[in-house]
Amino acid sequence: MSLRDIVTRQILRKMYYDGYVGARHTSVDNLQKGFPKHERGNANDAAQKLIRQNLIIPKSTSYGKHCSLNHNEIKEIKRLIGV
Repeated sequence: MSLRDIVTRQILRKMYYDGYVGARHTSVDNLQKGFPKHERGNANDAAQKLIRQNLIIPKSTSYGKHCSLNHNEIKEIKRLIGV
């Protein structure tokens, strides 16, 4: 398992357990929190990859870019994080 896969799983796990599914969303900048400073670039890249894979849905707000987990892909997300 590569470092990028580990970071991807951590982001999905954090969002899933914090309940950021569907209408509840968080800032894209918050996805990097909890990672060491030298890994934050990988976390940002992993978040962008998850958006392209449609596992995370971006949402533009008046106060910045936010995102939430795609509720239609919850089964796949659970499989990826091992729930």
